[in-house]
Amino acid sequence: MTPVTIIPGSGPVILGQPHSGTFVPDDIFARLNSLGKELRDTDWHVPQLYEGLLPGATIVRANFSRYVIDANRDPEGTSLYPGLNVTELVPTSTFDDEPIWHANPTKADIAQRIGSFHRVYHAALEAEIARVKAAHGFAVLYDCHSIRSEIPYLFDNQLPDLNIGDNSGRSCAPTITSAVAAICAQSCLYSHVVNGRFKGGWTTRHYGRPETGVHAIQMELVQRCYLDSEMPPFSYSASRAAPLRELLGTILKAVENTANSSLMTET
Repeated sequence: MTPVTIIPGSGPVILGQPHSGTFVPDDIFARLNSLGKELRDTDWHVPQLYEGLLPGATIVRANFSRYVIDANRDPEGTSLYPGLNVTELVPTSTFDDEPIWHANPTKADIAQRIGSFHRVYHAALEAEIARVKAAHGFAVLYDCHSIRSEIPYLFDNQLPDLNIGDNSGRSCAPTITSAVAAICAQSCLYSHVVNGRFKGGWTTRHYGRPETGVHAIQMELVQRCYLDSEMPPFSYSASRAAPLRELLGTILKAVENTANSSLMTET
């Protein structure tokens, strides 16, 4: 198993998929308890949900589970949301604060996983961002995520269906965020919020530097919009996914068109 799948595209948009992987090396899998082995905090079926929606998009996908190491966390372990409940670089519990290991990974374990997985994913992502920017003069990283709609440990009440994050306006040109939000607002099927509970993970914040021509925006979807159930076995529902895929396709095309029209004039 290669840690990362890279599908190079010719357009300016890169789809980051850091949490859809389910691979766990055998020695690590043996250390997970029965709950941990369910991998329930995976961004289930995100590659299938986005497949074919934007021809020419580059895709960078982590194949390893976030329980091995979370590719969307600061490798130094700094919290993205100080004062709020979060999961770690190498999670020790589920999103419901339930332990997932027989014995928690050691510092040596974490260091090894940073080198073997986290660093490999980000080296691939950095290389694709550089390639796309060299070709177009700018690059837009659209980070694809999904999560259960109700997780009391992480947030109150029910999460909106579409959660747009640009680090409170710092990681992406406002024209792009506005274009995404406007399309979401037109939908009568889905609720949305901009910079709500999820303002963008470490990937969005680390790479999003509009002044350098690199823009990053995160989309966190609730899984009830495209799964049969938000509980195991987390089966994909083609009927539920169909209208969401149509909306996401419109969003991605708007991101590309807005970038081509507004960012190209700045470069």
